[in-house]
Amino acid sequence: MGKPVRFEEVGPEVRKILDAHMDEAPARRRARDAFKDVQLGIDHILFKTPEEGLKIEEKYEVNSRGVEIFTKSWLPGTSQLKAVVCYCHGYGDTCTFFFEGIARKLASEGYGVFAMDYPGFGLSEGLHCYIPSFDRIVDDVIEHFSKVKANPDYRTLPSFLFGQSMGGAVVLKVHLKQPNAWDGAVLVAPMCKIADDIVPPWLVTQILIGVAKFLPKQKLVPEKDLAEAAFREPKKREQVSLPLLILHGEADRVTDPSVSKALHEKASSKDKKLIMYPDAYHALLEGEPDETILRVLDDIISWLDEHSLKSTP
Repeated sequence: MGKPVRFEEVGPEVRKILDAHMDEAPARRRARDAFKDVQLGIDHILFKTPEEGLKIEEKYEVNSRGVEIFTKSWLPGTSQLKAVVCYCHGYGDTCTFFFEGIARKLASEGYGVFAMDYPGFGLSEGLHCYIPSFDRIVDDVIEHFSKVKANPDYRTLPSFLFGQSMGGAVVLKVHLKQPNAWDGAVLVAPMCKIADDIVPPWLVTQILIGVAKFLPKQKLVPEKDLAEAAFREPKKREQVSLPLLILHGEADRVTDPSVSKALHEKASSKDKKLIMYPDAYHALLEGEPDETILRVLDDIISWLDEHSLKSTP
């Protein structure tokens, strides 16, 4: 193994943060505090979304399992809320980086946006990116967003789920556990099936699953429940009954666009829409040219506007 890279030009405090092991939440939180201002200088359209006029709140909450969860909300400062949007992030992600700009945009359009980092992700407590049970993540999401929706200020508002990549699978499983609780869902490149191009060969997968029995927390190992995380069973797709917007890049090499098409076809919902973006890849809202990102955001906001009006008593 080669020597670790040294950052000789930085001071001792920053170097200590850089050299820290990021598997545990305290180190991740220190890194975020030290470098969050750098984010403001990144030349990316999402980091240029203004926060003026918005009410933004961050806090930590201990859930019913005793796990400290990082949560964040973005609200319009003066306008009346159209609806509540509850966001589920992807694997290895957080609600404090790229999603910051997306949330600000939605809040500036009149939506109350709420998000959390799953246990083990971002600023929440837990071993980094370790998923002992996918269903447990789903239950944690339901617990937090149920509290949000129970707030008297939001109780009568339409509520929507919004998930990207693995977060799309989380959204679908939340819906199956709460089939009548939500007014619709937005899925961006949902993890209904991991693209064949990035799936390891069958033999390698079987070896790693075997290793997982002895080294269950090693990052080289796929957790045994992760295959179930991909919302891939055709019969389950037919149980999807809420209003649905699916957005996917036709050139996505991470999650399979054809399975989004199958979800759109098989879902029992009478109100469903699929938008495919030619030549676009997996990160529709982060990794594409500005004009594509803006188009995707406009498509999402237009759909939310239409369905917020439909759902308003």
